[in-house]
Amino acid sequence: MLGLMFASPLSLAVPAAAQSTDALASGEIKHVLLLSIDGMHAVDFYNCANGVEGVNGGEPYCPNLAGLRQHGINYVAAVSSKPSDSFPGLTALISGATPKTSGIYYDVAYDRSLDPPAVTTNSGLAAGPCTPYGVPAGTTTDNTQGIDYDASRLNGGAPGAKLTDGGFASIDPKKLVRDPAAGCAPVYPYNFIRVNTIFGVVHAAGGYTAWSDKRPSYAFVAGPGGKGLDDFFGPEVASTVVPLPGVTTSEGASCATVRDPANTSSWISSYDNVQCFDALHVNAVLNQIAGKTHDGAKAKVPAIFGTNFQSVFVGQAVNAGNAGTGGYLNAAAVPGDELLKEIEFVDASIGDIVHALKEHGIYESTLLIVTAKHGEAPTDPQRFVEDLANSPATLLGTALPYPESPLNPTGIGSTEDDVSVLWLKDSEQTPSAVELLEKNASLIGLGQIFYGPTLALNYNVPGTGPGQDPRSPDMIVTPNYGVTYVSGPSVSEDHGGFGHDDTNVLLLLANPALKQSMVSIDVSTTQVAPTILKVLGLDPQKLDGVRLEGTTVLPRIPTTF
Repeated sequence: MLGLMFASPLSLAVPAAAQSTDALASGEIKHVLLLSIDGMHAVDFYNCANGVEGVNGGEPYCPNLAGLRQHGINYVAAVSSKPSDSFPGLTALISGATPKTSGIYYDVAYDRSLDPPAVTTNSGLAAGPCTPYGVPAGTTTDNTQGIDYDASRLNGGAPGAKLTDGGFASIDPKKLVRDPAAGCAPVYPYNFIRVNTIFGVVHAAGGYTAWSDKRPSYAFVAGPGGKGLDDFFGPEVASTVVPLPGVTTSEGASCATVRDPANTSSWISSYDNVQCFDALHVNAVLNQIAGKTHDGAKAKVPAIFGTNFQSVFVGQAVNAGNAGTGGYLNAAAVPGDELLKEIEFVDASIGDIVHALKEHGIYESTLLIVTAKHGEAPTDPQRFVEDLANSPATLLGTALPYPESPLNPTGIGSTEDDVSVLWLKDSEQTPSAVELLEKNASLIGLGQIFYGPTLALNYNVPGTGPGQDPRSPDMIVTPNYGVTYVSGPSVSEDHGGFGHDDTNVLLLLANPALKQSMVSIDVSTTQVAPTILKVLGLDPQKLDGVRLEGTTVLPRIPTTF
């Protein structure tokens, strides 16, 4: 017998305020709200919901999340994508697919079948030639702030856009990589992903869809064709910090003036300023709950919607903003002062969201999913080692394509954080490259190398020939715990790797009709996507990733609602 059940239909009667919204299913769940908190580990939730010695007098410090747990399923062994970067991390949540199928390895990756952009990107990916229907040269792929018209502006530089809002229009097509097989057409982020998404499936079924995230490139969640989103909000997180008139955080701090004027290079360079950035997304969700678009125009309450928080990630990883020090105090993941403030801020924001769901009469008909695209490592501050000078990419040097090589002083750089994802000029040279790395194992803090069969098993065989994948890396290097291929004192953790701290993320499904339950078996964040479709009364098999990879619905989800 299942360890949970839903209340009877009578106890979940939909209020009049919710009856005018799209109802895809005949069941009780009419809306799914997906909240992603970058960096939020399963242990962060355990500590904040139960209390931990040395913080807040040992009392819980996330009362709103703890309240959701009382009517929720807590998957304590949930694992994010590998690599654990935001791009594949979100792809897993919305498509049910791993990089093998989605083609999404990192926001900065490589594709042997594409050509460079017509104009050098803001991130430094150099422009290059493209011959229509000719032989591709291969190119680094940039799906960061590099493709904005103007990455220094919060609206991404979209022509005529309001202060905070450019969305799809913020993407400069001249800065997109190009596909020679399609006549050198620019490859938009939503066409870069190879599989469809929950937003596309719900939209095709007549449901209203919405998403907000940290930059314009996250329009990729719409899926192939870019038609899966009715409402997208993607202000640029790497932009220069500016005052936000009328914006107040959930804890009452005004953003009408810049809260931390000494750190304005980007919104993630300050513990205070990032909260104002996240407040924009909270306001978007509150508008959508009220039956409006993210910027306040009349609309429907979405069937599927959600957003992402950056604040916890900044509290974990960034040593900046008011001269603070982020991260944890010890290996038990006890948060330091700055991280504690960011967790409390996000919890207060979730409290406002839950209050709005209740106020508008749709709390009972909404499944709330709280999770993370990725974790952050190391939680043990004594184990952090930064070493960009001795990374696998630095050691291999000329063996890498020039846009990927550290020898390129103005390029976008290699795909390295606390992982090293490597594409070689010549895949035939992989064995010799592996030999070089293994000879220098101590120098680079080598943990494990995936290549050949150990890589092809979970990804695809790299190359451009029959049965090969032009996006597959030739090797993935995971370093020893704590080793991070970054440089400088501004970072104390990172993500991208395969380890426990990088991948063991919070995953909580909550609804008033659920009984509190904890699931300890291993699950994957790829299982969130088919679960969302199931609870909305749609067939999970409509997702490409589900069909191709056999992704299952999360355990303990009721068969009927």
